[in-house]
Formats: sequence, structure tokens, C-alpha cells
Amino acid sequence: MRLSGGVSAALGALGALGVSLAPTVAHARALRIQNAQSVPTICPYCAVGCGMIAHTINNQIVNIEGNPDSPVNEGNLCPKGAASYQLAVNERRWTTVKYRAPNSDHWEDRPLDWAMDRIAQLLKQTRDDTFQERTADGSRTLMNTTAIFSLGGATINNEWNYAHSKLMRGLGIVAIENQARI
Repeated sequence: MRLSGGVSAALGALGALGVSLAPTVAHARALRIQNAQSVPTICPYCAVGCGMIAHTINNQIVNIEGNPDSPVNEGNLCPKGAASYQLAVNERRWTTVKYRAPNSDHWEDRPLDWAMDRIAQLLKQTRDDTFQERTADGSRTLMNTTAIFSLGGATINNEWNYAHSKLMRGLGIVAIENQARI
């Protein structure tokens, strides 16, 4: 406590004498991203659309911060957005799809393209197997399947939600929900 009080008093005295630490702080900030390319981007966490600037060196992200030119957040970021550097640069982040085959006891790494194709195949197979054109007694037209449920995430914006719901309804999927409403 005494040490921190002494340091505070010393810094206060230097400030009273006209010494400013602002140039030192600005210089340290400039060194951190000195040779970096600035790439404007959007925060991936929610549908607010906060602007961010990703600084890259040799195509590797070295810093992410709020974009002060963004009319949405004016350079400010929520705690999740402020921690987004760790989302992109993390040695523990999975970069492949983990797949466990039916009745298997271990996980396999698969490429994303394989997973997308597999999801499309299973979606089509389930839809074809469960699609109902009419009620059991034939009195009403249905043209749907109740075997598939669609749950959208909170990061999906209105435009994507609209396109997603049109796709799901076009496939005859009745149960469509969004996480943001739950």
C-alpha cells in the first residue's frame, strides 16, 4: 500500500510539473502495430454489427480493436468483442470438424467441406423419408416434415434470418426458431 501510494504521489508530482505520459503510451501503441496492415471487419458475436479493426502482419492477426469510424459502436466493444483476438488466435482452437461415427468410441478429424456435404445428405435423406404431402386421411394438403428442427443463433442478422427461414420453409420444415427469442 505504501509503495503504490508513493508511486501515485510521484506520478502526481510529475504531472503537476507538466510531465505527461501520453506520448509514451502513444509510442508503445504505435510499436505494437507499426508494420501491421489494418483490416476493417465486423464482430462475430452478435447481430449488432460492431465495427472492428484487425491488424495483421504476414496474414497473422496481431491485434483486434474497436473501429472508431463505425457508427454502430464508435470504437467501443463489449467484453466478448474485446476478447475476440482470443477467438482467432488460440492454440486450443479446433480448426477441423470433429466426427464420431455411429457406434464408434473415438473422434476423427474431418474437413469442413466433408461435414457440409454430410449435413446436406442427411438433411435430404431425412426430408425424403419423412415428407408428408397430405394428412393420413387425405383430407388436407400438408407438404411438410416435422422430423427436422431449425434453431438459428443469436449472431444471425435479420437478412440472414429471412433467407434462412425461406430456405427452411421451402424444404417444408415447420419447426423454425431462433435462439435470440428463447
